[in-house]
Order: sequence, then structure tokens, then C-alpha cells
Amino acid sequence: MTGSTLSGLHHTVVLLGPQGTAPDVGAVLAELGIRGRVALVRAGYQERESDDAQLIAALGVPAVNLRLHARAVGVFAGDPELTKAYQARQARLRHVQSFYRVRLDKTDDAARTISVRYVEPELLEQEEKVSVDQFRQLDLDHLERCTALRVAFDARWQIQERKIMARHRFELRDELANSEALVIAGGHVASLLNRLALFDVLALATGKPVIAWSAGAMVLTDRIVLFHDYPPYGSDIAQVLDAGLGLAPDIVVLPDPRRRVNMDARAGIQRFARRMAPATCVAMDHGARIVFEGGKIVRATAARLTTTGEVEHEWSGAPTRFSTPFLRVPT
Repeated sequence: MTGSTLSGLHHTVVLLGPQGTAPDVGAVLAELGIRGRVALVRAGYQERESDDAQLIAALGVPAVNLRLHARAVGVFAGDPELTKAYQARQARLRHVQSFYRVRLDKTDDAARTISVRYVEPELLEQEEKVSVDQFRQLDLDHLERCTALRVAFDARWQIQERKIMARHRFELRDELANSEALVIAGGHVASLLNRLALFDVLALATGKPVIAWSAGAMVLTDRIVLFHDYPPYGSDIAQVLDAGLGLAPDIVVLPDPRRRVNMDARAGIQRFARRMAPATCVAMDHGARIVFEGGKIVRATAARLTTTGEVEHEWSGAPTRFSTPFLRVPT
């Protein structure tokens, strides 16, 4: 099921900022009128998936942990043929990511070198547009390659029809049928994406409100962007990881911006926002919230990174308009 289809089947999707030591997810559930049990996804925490007592207490309602990471371990242990093929696909995706990153780094080096040349401002502005267009094309090509790999794998292996997977999907369908909402926590974004996709959880949760934060919010968008202006090592160039699940379209989520985004780097913000357009780039700190209804933003409290390099700290979800055409990223 495509992201564009899914976005229309989940009427309410709420993206939150990091929960940390002062979680507000319980208040959000209360505002949505959810009083009964919810289904919880903590697959992004991998082996610590079951350490959920503190989070469930913060929810303020009963919760069942869907244990997607543990279920995946069981699936792969019980189906060696599938495991071998899945590992080969993941290795291919990692190689594609690595090669894309090499191209990004070279393009970034060229853009930085050109940006400090002493020439007339009009020419520099034209060259900046060329650099942004190159980034955008690299991003688009990478998304298309990742999507093609996943589609080909799904068509070849028909995972959902394999016997061991059918049992897990039956159990998950039952758990979700008896839950009022789906709550997706953060953790390792690639692991979270892979486990949600493996079990097709969003399709099983059709019609349920979905509440997510941090990596959970990132995987619900139509493209997952990795970013860090203060990386412990390596380059600070942002990179697209993969296509997301599409429940929150036309938005790039940047969790925990206080640690990861240099809000004073106007040139960097401008280039990043132009590169990601027409998607809206939103920095989501503690207390941030974006509410989607039927795939459309109806209200928000967050900071928007603009194509002029400014930060709109009191962004309320108003539509963003662009004066120049941009490529549309497929979902």
C-alpha cells in the first residue's frame, strides 16, 4: 500500500517533539479523547524494545507493546530463505546509501568552494541555484533507487503471504483491532522503518489515530532526512535515508533541533529549505506538535525553516508558498 493511499486512511496523525523527561504524549491522547488501550511500537530501540514501563506510565492509558523487533527476530530465525534474501537487500541499500553520500560530499565541496569566490552577487546567486538543483537531483535519484529496490523485493518474495509472517500478522491485526490508537516511539530510524514496513503495521491500523515522535515522526513522512550540524565525526551534509511511509506528506521533520540544527546559520538553512522544497522543513523541539487530518496539516506548533534562511519560530501550520517551481518528490 502506498504512502499516498495510507495518508487518506488514517484520519488523525499527530507528530510530536522529543518526549525526554517531560513527555506530553499523555496529554495528546487525552485531548484526542482516547481513554482505552493503545498499541505501542518501540522497535527503534531494538533489544531495549521491551523496556516500556516508564513510557506506558506517561501515556496515562493501558498499552500493548507490539514487539515488532522481537517478532522480526522470530521471523528471520524461522525462515532462513527469506532471511538470506532480506539481508542481501539491506546490504544493497547500504551500498546505495554509501555511494549517494560520496556524491553528496563532492557536490557539497564544490558548492562551498564556489560560494566564497569574489564575483558579482548575481552570479553567485545563480551558482547557488545550480548547487541546490544538483543536491535535489541526487536526492531524487537516491529515493527512486531505494524505492525500486524495495518494490522489486516485495514483488519477488511476497512476504505477507509466507506462513510464519501470516501468523504474526494475524496476532498484530487482533492487537490493533482492540486498540484505540497506534503510538510510535523513536530510536534507530532505519530499524523502525524496516520493522513497520516488514509487518505492514500502518495498513493493519487503518482508521486508527497515529501519534509519533522523533524517529517515529520521521518515518511517517514521505522522505526521511538525516541531519546533524554538529556531527561527532564526518561531514555535516544532510542526506536522504529512504522514502518514508507517507502518513505525513510534504514535510521534513527535524527532531531535537537544539542539539542538531544551527539556527543561526542562515545560508545553510536557506540551502537546506530550498533543497527540500516544496516540502516544509519543520524543527520539532520539546512541546512541538503537528496535527494532520486526512493527510493535510490542520494545526501546528513548531519552528519552520524557510527558503530565505530565516526561522519562523511560531509556525502554526499555515501553507507555504514558493515563487519558483521545484521538483516534486514521488511518494
